[in-house]
Amino acid sequence: MSVFSPLNTIKRLATGLSAPQEPAMLGRFELRRILGRGAQSVVWLAFDPRLEREVAIKLMKMGHGSDAAAIVQWLQEARSVSRLTHPNIVPVFEADVQDQQPYLVFEYVPGQTLSAVLAKRGALPAAEGVALMMEVLDALVVAHGAGVVHRDLKPSNVLVDAAGRARVMDFGIAARMKEAGGAGRPAPDSGTPGYMAPEAAQGAPVTPLVDVFSAGMVLAELLSGKPLITEVDPVRAIYRVVHEQLVLPADLSAGVDDGLRAILMRSLARDPLQRYPSAKVFRDELAKWSGAADKAKAGETEKSAGATGNSTLDFLLRRMRHKSDFPAMSDSVVRIQGMATSETESIGSVTNEILKDVALTNKLLRLVNSVHFARGGSISTVSRAVSLVGFNGIRNMALSLVLLEHMQDKAHAHVLKEEFLRSLMAASIAGELCPAARESEDAFIGAMFHSLGRLLAEFYFPEEARTVRSLTTSTRQPVSEATASASVLGLSFEALGVGVAKAWGLPEGIQRCMHKPVGEPPVRVPAEAGERLRWMALAANDLADILLHADPKAMDAQLAQVARHYAKTLGVSPTEVQVATSVARKKLIDMAMAMDIKVLPGSAAAKLLKAPEGDADALQEHDTEPADMLAPLELHATQAVPPPMGKTGEVAAQQEAQRVTQTLVAGIQDITNAMVEDVKLSDLLRMILETMFRAMDFQRIIFCMRDPKTDALTGRFGLGKDVESLVKIFNVALKAGTPDLFTAVCTKGADAMISDATEAHITGRLPAWYRKAINAPTFLLLPVSIKSKPFGLIYADKAEKGGLVLDAKQLALLQTLRNQAVMAFKQSI
Repeated sequence: MSVFSPLNTIKRLATGLSAPQEPAMLGRFELRRILGRGAQSVVWLAFDPRLEREVAIKLMKMGHGSDAAAIVQWLQEARSVSRLTHPNIVPVFEADVQDQQPYLVFEYVPGQTLSAVLAKRGALPAAEGVALMMEVLDALVVAHGAGVVHRDLKPSNVLVDAAGRARVMDFGIAARMKEAGGAGRPAPDSGTPGYMAPEAAQGAPVTPLVDVFSAGMVLAELLSGKPLITEVDPVRAIYRVVHEQLVLPADLSAGVDDGLRAILMRSLARDPLQRYPSAKVFRDELAKWSGAADKAKAGETEKSAGATGNSTLDFLLRRMRHKSDFPAMSDSVVRIQGMATSETESIGSVTNEILKDVALTNKLLRLVNSVHFARGGSISTVSRAVSLVGFNGIRNMALSLVLLEHMQDKAHAHVLKEEFLRSLMAASIAGELCPAARESEDAFIGAMFHSLGRLLAEFYFPEEARTVRSLTTSTRQPVSEATASASVLGLSFEALGVGVAKAWGLPEGIQRCMHKPVGEPPVRVPAEAGERLRWMALAANDLADILLHADPKAMDAQLAQVARHYAKTLGVSPTEVQVATSVARKKLIDMAMAMDIKVLPGSAAAKLLKAPEGDADALQEHDTEPADMLAPLELHATQAVPPPMGKTGEVAAQQEAQRVTQTLVAGIQDITNAMVEDVKLSDLLRMILETMFRAMDFQRIIFCMRDPKTDALTGRFGLGKDVESLVKIFNVALKAGTPDLFTAVCTKGADAMISDATEAHITGRLPAWYRKAINAPTFLLLPVSIKSKPFGLIYADKAEKGGLVLDAKQLALLQTLRNQAVMAFKQSI
């Protein structure tokens, strides 16, 4: 292992000698490159192999650590700083000493300092500069509340991260305020000349008001593009701040009015008693100014539509940032997106990032188990989940959970859950419509963020969102959502969502998906992948809107119409669109259960969490039998994780799965066409059974129908081995004293698959007539229900134990066929 000496390294760099070929080490940290240098320190980008993450390490230069007492004092201050937690503060992970050299370990935040921003752009617009300073003051309020004064606030100690948020760093020389009176030890050497408060420069006791002064100096620099004190000589700089009342330059940036000048001048008062009494009061005054300026600007006529959109977006972003939750949510989204797209991420680093949030970890594991791999073995570790699902799959789940976790509001929780579930429904549909795994993940996240603006408005601007809904649903003169949102907010929901996506640094592909394509859908699949995803996101969201808002009686017809509308553009048949929608609805039910989403009974959101009529994936309570007794037998996809096999075997399995799917899809299409013609009910039912029989290679398949005289389901017809004689044996009593397995499945409407009927707990529940005459080792039960009442039963079996294997699409297609039987019965009534 390389030996690292902080003193030798600094000397080598100072004299221009090259760095060693092997990486320098500081304790367990691998030093990679220098991020910046100051008068008293060097900041390195380093790698922590224990937690597999990049960090920033601030190494104090020689002289500071020469006195043991000073090091003890410094470590005490570092412990105080490490307790500060806030979205606008760069956290301190560790503080330690090596070779009498103290160093701090910070979170590494990609971005640029305010110094770099000013060097690149010069003076910032007033609104932007004030918004950044309000975030800095938010950080100071928390620090001061914890008894910590920064004492060295300046542009180079404020980072602007990827989300455009200000984050204060380098509390490394911060002092612990004394409990009584807030006085600290004199420290004439603290701070940086040019930003230091007059009393700090004179060695007076440290109070939070020194940070108020420094914040005023930083804001003045943001609005002028240059420091108020430009003297190179530190003695001259200190003399000026002690003896002169600073004056603002006349040429401040556009938008700086007399009100903002007055606020600035008060923060820069030489006498601490004349300044704002706290960082909070300073921040509140800037917030008042910002609100008044925004209202005045909103009443003005902009020169161009683009200028209007930008200013309005800035205004809305500031409103959201001042909500307590938006900065934390933004930080989570940026981190999750970054970890899923970084080329340097490992399973370990992604795992550690997720494990930082216990609630997110638990829900994500529940989500993985319930949706993706519930039938392939339980997954109990995040690292295993990442390796199986992949970075992008985990990203999609984590982003979904982050949006849900952060958008909680008791005042209108049902509206938020409704919109969140609608977005998740659209994402699931889009994911199912994509054949390729990689494109499927992109489609999922693109469709979920397709209506991000609407979701954000529901949470952060509930009154405005309510007004938009009233305009779109008006009985007199309804308008489109784009028109309504633009008139109420000043820009459309779409523009708001895209603007936030840019602030979060989401990829261009996702941002593009959020722009709704205009015009009629193309008659062929777009050649460009990004354009395909845009149309897929739009189609998925249109389908989700129908599932959420349509009248149940008209829902199937509307879904079919949308499926036909987009089928050619998506390169799939209308039937496949409907199947994808059905599969997505079932997955949404699983996801909502894993996320612990509870909705109001009878609400629009409750419709999304109800399986399609005729399906019974969610078992209902029943008086005669506990719900969990059928749960192990409930019908689910059984190919969540394909078994390992050779290349030839894999190809054969894929070809067989493709044959099964194609046969089922073709049969569904034939039956759909026949249902619009004058075809007898018995003929439709035979078509349904034949499609299942041929596709799945069943040994036999039998259809049972309710006999009103005996209140039992009796066999009527079927296909396969010995079916003529066996049909007559079927007799499922619906009101049996002690219900057997067949009775329980039918009365509850619970699809079930028995993979091994020879197991004792199964054999004991089989009806005597079945054990005696049939007793197949593997069989399938698909009850046919109308208005939750059993009306029929489809029975199918295999001659081999465990011989029935279904993937999610095949399962959905079988259930679609059963649902066609339900529709056929309804048409015949």
